[in-house]
Amino acid sequence: MGHRRDVHGGTLPIAPVDFSSLYAKYAIMSYILHMWIPRDIEARLKHSARTRPVIVLTGARQTGKTSTFLHLFPDYAFVSLDLPTEAEQAEKEPERFLQRHPPPVIIDEVPYAPGLFRHLKVAVDAHRSRNGQFLLTGSQKFTLMKNVSESLAGRADIVELETLSFAEIREALPKTGLETAIVRGGFPELNANLEIDPVAFYNSYLATYLERDVRALTNVGSLRDFERFLRACALRSANLLNKADLARDVGIAPSTANQWLSMLVASGQAVLLEPWFSNRTKSIVKSPKLYLADTGLLCALLNIRSEEALRQSPAARAVWETFVFAQLRDRERRAGRTGSLFFWSDRSREVDFLVDAGGRLELFEAKWTELPDAGDTVNLDFVRSAIGKSRVTAGAVVCRTPNSFPFPSGFRTLPVTELG
Repeated sequence: MGHRRDVHGGTLPIAPVDFSSLYAKYAIMSYILHMWIPRDIEARLKHSARTRPVIVLTGARQTGKTSTFLHLFPDYAFVSLDLPTEAEQAEKEPERFLQRHPPPVIIDEVPYAPGLFRHLKVAVDAHRSRNGQFLLTGSQKFTLMKNVSESLAGRADIVELETLSFAEIREALPKTGLETAIVRGGFPELNANLEIDPVAFYNSYLATYLERDVRALTNVGSLRDFERFLRACALRSANLLNKADLARDVGIAPSTANQWLSMLVASGQAVLLEPWFSNRTKSIVKSPKLYLADTGLLCALLNIRSEEALRQSPAARAVWETFVFAQLRDRERRAGRTGSLFFWSDRSREVDFLVDAGGRLELFEAKWTELPDAGDTVNLDFVRSAIGKSRVTAGAVVCRTPNSFPFPSGFRTLPVTELG
């Protein structure tokens, strides 16, 4: 048996060639070479590989987890637990599996072998000073995080990868229009290859998601009922979450609706936004708001299949707010802030988004208009007075205007391209 150098200059035994994993890696690398769109998260992942022994990259299916790792770390070995034979050995014979796939290695879809995690801990601890040993991906966030917290606590950097932000799309494809980006969505493959039919892509995506993640994560008696539940959630994107109403409309028990909603969040398909409140605020809303994570999938579920259909749709306002929310999440991640994004509501008035950065607050309203007026800042002004003007450092109406301009109240209109 030969040897190869690891990332620190030492030598490791060369495992026997696994042609199935080699073929999978070759296929993904071919895609990367021809269609790669740079991700803002790349610098953080490189830094993590230099400073932590394990990186866990999670996120919804098709957000580019595997291709991002292979793009950044092309010299790493690669094995996918999507392959049943690999998943079976990783689960039942983890020591032998790790002998065949020694670090540094990318292990794709690691939640398929939960029994592997304890052995990963042993392997990491045997060479605790080596960083970048194991790069793990997983779409089933709940299962993944449970195993990481039990076996790899203190050893892993956990990073979530979402679909492309509008800034990432425009960097790679400067001519992409705003409404095109909203309807097409941020899945990397759709933007890297514009010849792909989005309708066919999302039909296939939904079928794969239902058959694989839904069946794997929860006991769903009827996939048809779950698909109806998903479409009902799409109709409620950018609205306060009422689980009882949601369950009633779909015809399922409230406990089932709660379980299915948790699964949507765990698999990266939906996001819950919590309300912000302080002791000075009375009658505050306590329910979160529900958003689908990507507007392309949202539009597909709402049967919005073109820019013109979006402009004519009664759901355009909610789709726009969902889109702005995604861009704000991206902005906060790039700033290194977690738990900083909220909404504000007291049942009579609402501001769509509030960013709390160490007690310094920013307020944002999302408006589906190209020319907002002073009336669009009424809620911003109300909330600023309720919170205290000294705490609010900025406020804006985020809309489809091409240029920013000020309002007399001190707020501004802001194109979504200037959110960063």
